[in-house]
Amino acid sequence: MASFLQLVMCSLLVLAFSFTLFKWLFNPPKTETHRNLPPSPSKLPIIGNLHQLNLYPHRVLQTLSQLHGPIMMIQLGSMPTLIISSASVASEIMSTRDLAFSNRPFSSISAKLLYNCRDVAMAPYGDYWRRVKNTNKRVQSFRNVREEETTYMVEKIKECSQSSLLVNLSELLEKLTSDVVCRRKYSGGDSGKELKELLEKRGKLLGAFHIADYIPWLAWLNYLTGLNLKVEKVACQTDEFLEGVVEEHLKKGASDENQQEETSFVDILLSIQDIERVTIKAVILDMFAAGADTTYTVLEWAMTELLRHPHLMSKLQTEVRAILSTEGAETEDAIEHMHYLKAVIKETLRLHPPVPLLLSRESTQDVKVMGYDIRAGTQVITNAWAIGRDPISWDRAEEFSPERFLESSIDFKGRNFQLIPFGAGRRGYPGVQFAVSVVELALAKIVHTFNWELPGGRRESMDMTETTGLTVHKKDPLLAVPTS
Repeated sequence: MASFLQLVMCSLLVLAFSFTLFKWLFNPPKTETHRNLPPSPSKLPIIGNLHQLNLYPHRVLQTLSQLHGPIMMIQLGSMPTLIISSASVASEIMSTRDLAFSNRPFSSISAKLLYNCRDVAMAPYGDYWRRVKNTNKRVQSFRNVREEETTYMVEKIKECSQSSLLVNLSELLEKLTSDVVCRRKYSGGDSGKELKELLEKRGKLLGAFHIADYIPWLAWLNYLTGLNLKVEKVACQTDEFLEGVVEEHLKKGASDENQQEETSFVDILLSIQDIERVTIKAVILDMFAAGADTTYTVLEWAMTELLRHPHLMSKLQTEVRAILSTEGAETEDAIEHMHYLKAVIKETLRLHPPVPLLLSRESTQDVKVMGYDIRAGTQVITNAWAIGRDPISWDRAEEFSPERFLESSIDFKGRNFQLIPFGAGRRGYPGVQFAVSVVELALAKIVHTFNWELPGGRRESMDMTETTGLTVHKKDPLLAVPTS
């Protein structure tokens, strides 16, 4: 039965492709000879350049941009897509022409997984987006939560260090960032496992290229391949989970109205008046997926690089321990004086941006960029990974060297386009301060309290392979041995 279905699907695909090719050959699309278009790699009929995008599109696009330039037009099915791979062009898109590129292109998968794009990240540009963005800002500052959860993590590591046990840092750091968001409620047990699986499935679906978004008349293939069913299932499971989260917090608020209870991000959201329930769930999903996942990714890559470069780890430990040895020093207050710590984080974000290809933008009007004509409705993808490794902007671009930032004013908050791991302009990631505060505090405590060794001490052979999907983690978990 399975082989028969496969045969039917293959036959339909061949038939559809043959029909479209015939149509394209005898009625080819009109070329816009009167426009000054950006350079483009050669493309195939119908699919354009889709066949060139493998599991690591940020690497493929970097290679293509090295051949065709830092501003390049590719064709993804029927969608013209502008690829940005340099700081100067990124500045033009996100600063000079920011308003013209402030929208998000429609994605059928995003619409199904993100409550019809009612979250902060994917909402269309306009009044709703402004309103929900301001709502999101209300949940960014929770210093006491960060302090308590990082202290809890340190105690867990101490238990392992006393027994000389191997620590799965990837798992531990992922749990920490989830704990900061939801106060340990959904980071362990069945709930934690369910949330982790849902976020992984969702991330892979959002990070993939879907045929229906680029060749709309082939959307029926999503039914044959089972993709639509998979998306619907993940969307339903996610909504059921978030409904449970909201209901649990509402019941807690009703029963403990006169008691001082630990307040979580969800409680803050629920306290905001005039906000729809579906918007609350969409923003909670942003916090779980973007806030926690992005933060853990940065921490994982930072510790990976420090373990690969023990002399840099030692230098960081010397700074952190010297500053925290001051009597009465509070970790978060003292971080302002930890210049090398901040340099390590910047260098990690340069080489390992958590989302290598920033969320796509879309031009809302015809506009000129760097002298080229860009039509309204063009998708724009900024390759933050390639920009961070651009030899025009960086000496020894492939080398992990935090020292480059010690005498530099370059930051990652959207003002310096050589380093834009969180984007810039109107559609920059609104949770930057939340993510960075957790990363700084957690990294400072980890290197202050423990010395770290790789199992077997073989740092040269450490596997640096990346995962696939929207957010790029280290494929193999980061394992290390802590000693107090």
